[in-house]
Amino acid sequence: MTCREGLEDTTMPLANGKIIAKIEGANAPLVNKTVITLINEERKIAAGEMVRPQAEADNIVTLQPFRDKCEPVFLFSLNGKIIAKIEGANAPLVNKTVITLINEERKIAAGEMVRPQYHEIALVDSEIEDIGEAPYESVHEPCGIAVIKPNAVINRKVLDIKEKITRAGFVIEAEDKRILTEDQVIDFYSSMADQPDFEEFISFMTTGLSCVLVIYQGSEQMPVLEETEAEPETELKEPTEDQPDVKAEVTPVVTMKQDRTLQEYLERQHISQFCDLEEDVIRVTKFIDIFFPDFKKMKDMKLQKTLALLRPDLFHERKEEVLHFIEDEGFKILDQRQIILSEQEAHTLCKEYENENYFEKLIEYMTSLCAQFAMGSLPVNQLYGSDSLETAEREIEHFFPLQSTLALIKPHATREQREDILRIIKEAGFDLTQAKEMLLTQERANKIYSKISGKPFYKDVLEMLSEGPSLVLVLTKWNAIAEWRHLMGPVDPEEARLLSPDSIRARFGISILKNIVHGSSNAYEATDSIGKIFEEFVSENPEEN
Repeated sequence: MTCREGLEDTTMPLANGKIIAKIEGANAPLVNKTVITLINEERKIAAGEMVRPQAEADNIVTLQPFRDKCEPVFLFSLNGKIIAKIEGANAPLVNKTVITLINEERKIAAGEMVRPQYHEIALVDSEIEDIGEAPYESVHEPCGIAVIKPNAVINRKVLDIKEKITRAGFVIEAEDKRILTEDQVIDFYSSMADQPDFEEFISFMTTGLSCVLVIYQGSEQMPVLEETEAEPETELKEPTEDQPDVKAEVTPVVTMKQDRTLQEYLERQHISQFCDLEEDVIRVTKFIDIFFPDFKKMKDMKLQKTLALLRPDLFHERKEEVLHFIEDEGFKILDQRQIILSEQEAHTLCKEYENENYFEKLIEYMTSLCAQFAMGSLPVNQLYGSDSLETAEREIEHFFPLQSTLALIKPHATREQREDILRIIKEAGFDLTQAKEMLLTQERANKIYSKISGKPFYKDVLEMLSEGPSLVLVLTKWNAIAEWRHLMGPVDPEEARLLSPDSIRARFGISILKNIVHGSSNAYEATDSIGKIFEEFVSENPEEN
């Protein structure tokens, strides 16, 4: 366990929750020697070649969760906060972590870097916390945090990059599309801070949508086929007068190449210019906490989506009771709608009953709207649920088809208000499909406000938009256009504060002109605006971006 108070490092290895050694100062050789000695001792103890030495530290309350555990645990502490944890005798990982911390301290002491801000890792007994599942700080460490840059997102290369990563045997455990803040860019790209164009790079990274991935090494890393040219078997000779110049035939040879790191693979796949990777174990843990604060919980819960359907009798008589019961059981209702099934949809959902003599009555029952048409005597379960993940995905797509709308955060929104609005958008279940900060010239504004471009007040709109860059978004979910307009609230912020006090315009709007946000009115307008605005940012040759 390494404790760092100010600039002084103190390393304290643990055994069974007891401190058994203490090294003060950044003495890398001594730390390495101590770690190797302890690991060799563990192996001898496991083989029955020696008895575990005894050391007393029973009065250290903080270490109680680790008492009576045979597996060594290495904790790395900064100013009294645990910032990294390694379980098991993983010598290379411990060695790499110690060296990284020592080098970091030297840079901080020399004024070459600012001390990073770490999030504390709680001391929780992994056997109690997660029986049968290894915690993510354990042996199964994430091998990297990847940031797919805005030029790749806007050129629709995200899916291709993700497919190449998974095809090589890596696992994407979490992903999130987000607009990085200036602090996040400075922190993630701290190694580039001394480059002359770093300020320009920060602007590039904070004005568009990035995709952040948490990547794990899969159980098997797949070797990748690589075509190379074999050397010609015959030695080239100078041509003679009676013998023409004959070129040696070179035959392509397919070889199997195993990349040692994810970075090597990204470079060889020619996608490293679109995707930046952090592989340092301490920084990976830190950025997981920043970008995915609920990552551990999400990973353990293994969330799934399914479709549920209340058949007519149950819907009319006990709808609210059933919905409350579903939520009380720990389910979250993402979307709901009242529908009249077509005959084809009813046939699909009732396929399991198609050989029963009441099947036709069941179809009539399922396609009815009013209670008087319901066949209460039918021996059919009043609740329906998807029977597999594949079926759920197909049925959700059918009954809740995704829709995209164009959204605009106007130039008078502050950075803090932008971040608040983006958070509200995510909490409402929207996916950020595209995002770009841009100055809306009259030409660009016409593509968004074509409906009012001929109105007398349009010049006031253009003047307001010219005050600074706006953030243009593509939001995606079921019924996105109506949902976004509801979330925005009435056009007049004063009216919004009366009729819809929780809406975005009620909270952040100033006036009808400066009402903070805008959205498409209908599907045609949304499709037309999205196509015109974002197509101009997709070059004919994306590789050049």
